[in-house]
Amino acid sequence: MTTSSTSGQPVLELTGIGKEFGAIRALHDVDLHVHPGEVVGLMGDNGAGKSTLVKIIAGNFRPTHGEIRFDGAAVHFNRPIDARAVGIEVVYQDLALADNLTAAANVFLGRELKRKFGPLALLDHKAMAARALDLFGELRSETRPHDLVKQMSGGQRQAVAIARTRLSNAKLVMMDEPTAAISVRQVEQVLSLIHRLKEQGVAVMLISHRMPDVFAVCDRVIVMRRGEKRADKPIHDTSPEEVTALITGAKEAA
Repeated sequence: MTTSSTSGQPVLELTGIGKEFGAIRALHDVDLHVHPGEVVGLMGDNGAGKSTLVKIIAGNFRPTHGEIRFDGAAVHFNRPIDARAVGIEVVYQDLALADNLTAAANVFLGRELKRKFGPLALLDHKAMAARALDLFGELRSETRPHDLVKQMSGGQRQAVAIARTRLSNAKLVMMDEPTAAISVRQVEQVLSLIHRLKEQGVAVMLISHRMPDVFAVCDRVIVMRRGEKRADKPIHDTSPEEVTALITGAKEAA
């Protein structure tokens, strides 16, 4: 695995991020940064704070404390559309695809291309199919624009979801458990898609419980436990055993 360059300005930088829900402290004093073309694994047991952190970055929650900077500028997200506007996309575990539509229609869902026909604006299916074909080509995916999503494998569905992020020229893509409940062959396809994003200079945060996937594709791994960041290490400076110990609490920090 080629390690990305982490010189220069991070695309995402969190400083002192905290989040409380009433008396419950979900996150405490989290610092985090991700550089362009870097793949960072985010690991932790259920309740560790991963989901809350992702939702803050994605604009679903506002932090109670701390600062978010994106491309060097302080940002304040009130809703997910604010995060998407600066270049943050999330590929959720359920992918949020419409099974009855084609791959191309899903890529352009809510952002359809149209052409004028007199006073009418009609969907430009030909242009959308051509652009989707280009995006799948960039990802080196075998997915075809006119394939129905309901007939696709898990790996092909991930390709459609990732192509949507490329359509918007995302600078940071967060992937939530992308290899859960799919076959070994499809896992390889998804990890290859992450490599393609990295090659194109896109920062990726991989939220996963699958240790082999994190060690196969990530440059760094961040471990969360009880709302705090317990470790942030280059992948070549740690091991699955150490990460497991940090997740379970057998080791407090690294």
